[in-house]
Amino acid sequence: MLQALANTLPHFRHTNSGQFFLMAGPCVIEGEDMALRIAERIKHMTDKLQIPFIFKGSYRKANRSRLDSFTGIGDETALRILQKVGREIGVPTVTDIHESTEAALAAEYVDVLQIPAFLCRQTDLLVAAAQTGKVVNIKKGQFLSGEAMKWAVDKVRQAGNPNVILTERGNSFGYSELVVDFRNLPTMRHFEVPVVMDVTHSLQQPNQASGVTGGQPALIETIAKAAIAVGADGLFIETHPTPATALSDGANMLPLDQLEALLIKLTRVRQAIQDRGEVELNQLP
Repeated sequence: MLQALANTLPHFRHTNSGQFFLMAGPCVIEGEDMALRIAERIKHMTDKLQIPFIFKGSYRKANRSRLDSFTGIGDETALRILQKVGREIGVPTVTDIHESTEAALAAEYVDVLQIPAFLCRQTDLLVAAAQTGKVVNIKKGQFLSGEAMKWAVDKVRQAGNPNVILTERGNSFGYSELVVDFRNLPTMRHFEVPVVMDVTHSLQQPNQASGVTGGQPALIETIAKAAIAVGADGLFIETHPTPATALSDGANMLPLDQLEALLIKLTRVRQAIQDRGEVELNQLP
């Protein structure tokens, strides 16, 4: 599944390394210099570890709790920055879209179109994304089971686009918590698509009384290790040099300085599982 994805993405390196792939970057594009610096640092890490890397950044944040929350620096300005990251750093890029009219515009600048979890049932949005020919990453709704995502995949495929990724990001638990049902990852892999674990968004604490989403970043390593252990093809991690000053979702982001150490641990988990599988295969009669 990963090799099929790689065939559709420019600059998708290390696809034969046996590692998971990584979607990582800031929550939202805050400026050109910041985006380029983050992308360059992550690429340096992932090249060393032979992890395929897709740079992530939202060009606009449409789903905010408060009217005065930061939403972006301007659509085309942010999209041009994403395009520059792709060209200068040499990595594929992903951004989310919110309405069907945005699909064609965003597709001119990035390699992967992402469907936000709250919008994963929006037929017109899925079809518009599919018709661009870009890879479509659909985040599983917080209100859906893994099994229910079959229909979202079918909408994209029936619109003529086989290039689909599914991303798990937790399920609503009460009013302001999310929990991860790790059964969803192998369930969604049955649809023959790469499956990603959105590590940082699954640790959000949404709908806080302050109108600013909270988070539990101390559990990032726990969720990431568990996802690799159950066979996730990729990980989605939002990261920022100083999450406390990030303009969106800082409460659940990983400090950029901590990313490489985490990736090293995760590659060891992946290797241990692969080694165990080889041993068990060799012991078969």
